[in-house]
Amino acid sequence: MIPLRDLNPTRRIPVATIVLIAINVIVFLYQLSLSERTTERFIFRFGLTPADVVGDFNTFGYTLVTSMFLHGDVLHIGSNMLYLWIFGNNIEDRLGILRFLLFYFVTGFLASGAQIAIDPGSTIPNIGASGAIAGVLGAYIVLFPNARVQTLIFLWYFVRVVEVSAVWLLGWWIVLQVFAGVLELGNFAAQGGVAYFAHIGGFGAGWLLIRVFAAGRPGRAGRDDVRIPTADDVFRSRRRNDRWWD
Repeated sequence: MIPLRDLNPTRRIPVATIVLIAINVIVFLYQLSLSERTTERFIFRFGLTPADVVGDFNTFGYTLVTSMFLHGDVLHIGSNMLYLWIFGNNIEDRLGILRFLLFYFVTGFLASGAQIAIDPGSTIPNIGASGAIAGVLGAYIVLFPNARVQTLIFLWYFVRVVEVSAVWLLGWWIVLQVFAGVLELGNFAAQGGVAYFAHIGGFGAGWLLIRVFAAGRPGRAGRDDVRIPTADDVFRSRRRNDRWWD
C-alpha cells in the first residue's frame, strides 16, 4: 500500500515540512554529485555509527542530526519524503512550526537510540529520516485516526486507488515494521539493511509524546479526527461568517 494523499485539510502552509524536505533533497543531490569513494567517506563521516556514538559521544554525537538528512538511493529518499509530505503537514499544523521541529528531532533522536540499543556495537552507518518520520506517523495515528488516505494498492494484478482510514494504513505499517524487525534481529550488524527498530522506536516515541507537545495548542472540538465538510457544512459556515477549517 502506497499513500498518495490524505483528505485532511490544513489551516496554513507547512513551512517547516517544506524546509525539511528541501534540505533532504539538496543533500541527496549533493551526494549524487560525489564519486563512489567520496560518497562512502561522506556516509561514514556523517552517518550514525552506533559503535562510534556509544564509544565517544562527544566526538560523534553530531551524527544523530546529520544522519537524518542522508539517504541511500532515490527510492529511500522518495518514500521518506512522500510520507513526510502527506502526514507531516497536519502534525505541523497542529503543533506550529517550532514545536513541530522540536518534536521531529526529539522523535528522530529517540528512534536512533532504539536502533543503537538493539546493536550498540554495530559499525554500519545508519542514515535516513525514517526514524523521525515514523515519529510523525505515530503522532498522526493518535490525532487523526479516522482521516481518510487515498492509497494505491498492489495485489498481484489488482491495482487500485482506494480510501482507507489512517489507523488502518499506519497500523498496518507499524505491524510490518515489528514483524520484519523481529525476523532480522541479529542480522543487521552482519550485513546491514533496513533499521526497523529505528522505525519502531520513532513511531512509539511519536505515539507517546504527541499529547505532551500538543498540550495547549488549539485543536478541533472533541477528538482531533477529521471529517471532510459537506456542501451543507460550507453553506452554513458561510452564513455564520466563519471558516469550517478553523
